[in-house]
Amino acid sequence: MFGKKVTRGLLAAAMTVALAGQALAADLKWAHVYEEGSSYHKWALWAAEQIKEKTDGRVTISVYPASSLGKEAEINEGLTIGSVDMIYTGPNFAERDYGPIAISDYPFMLKDYDHWKAYRDSDLFTDLSDGYKDATGHTVMGITWYGYRHVTSKFPITKPADMEGLKIRVPDSPLMVLFPNAVGANPTPIAFSEVYLALQQGVVDAQENPLPTIKFKKFYEVQSNINLTGHIGNSLIVVVSENAMGQLGDDAATVDAVIKDALAQNAEEIYQSEQDLVQWFRDEGIQINEVDKAAFQAAVAPILTDESKVPYTQEHYERMQALAQ
Repeated sequence: MFGKKVTRGLLAAAMTVALAGQALAADLKWAHVYEEGSSYHKWALWAAEQIKEKTDGRVTISVYPASSLGKEAEINEGLTIGSVDMIYTGPNFAERDYGPIAISDYPFMLKDYDHWKAYRDSDLFTDLSDGYKDATGHTVMGITWYGYRHVTSKFPITKPADMEGLKIRVPDSPLMVLFPNAVGANPTPIAFSEVYLALQQGVVDAQENPLPTIKFKKFYEVQSNINLTGHIGNSLIVVVSENAMGQLGDDAATVDAVIKDALAQNAEEIYQSEQDLVQWFRDEGIQINEVDKAAFQAAVAPILTDESKVPYTQEHYERMQALAQ
């Protein structure tokens, strides 16, 4: 009889531990470098609210915008040292830990927005996310659209020769210097939070970003021309640290579903704003220049399939291109 009581007690204790494991409390920090008025911040706040509600308060997320917890390189490092739990980051920064995850950010890799959506929903993206997790321990929870990057400047740019010697700001990433180097420009890495001042003071003469970013960072105030190079179809990924994933327990599936929902809604919002902003900039007095895109594509095309210069394989490249068909 005594033995049965002990057994029941042990079972009860085991059940208590198991239930506790299912209802872990997690208070997470989500950091990014984008302004409070950006779509990325808006949808992060929405996701945090939904997650708190759907987990009955077990998972709470505080969102820190505008580089308040560090610049992009710093918040990427923060995932490992524990200063942040979740981040928006560019695949071009995640590339430092696992190169192939950045394939979609390479110049002229994507044909259009539908190609990007096919990639988002593909086995290729799943495989590359798994590779990133194997390399870092951290989880890529989803991907969202950041927009086609265009060059802004103080004079018209319509062909590669117009960029020769141009001092252009780029993110501090090997991937991001590939395009300016291919057209003879002078890429200058500067932190995102410092770009406006660098343009204003003439530290650099140009920069490149999607139209929504050019608007909410007000780069058009210090640049008179937007040149529609569309040289990169840019993304952001949401990465959750290994430690934070361990805190989520059975709530991980809920968090994953909400984040993916938020990222899909953000992507549609960014894409629509891209369609609307050309006229908005014209109304603001900014000169919008069409470019010889074929000439820009020709300048970078040999690099995209040269495995000595890119971190992805030929198989990755072929799988990516097949998604456009």
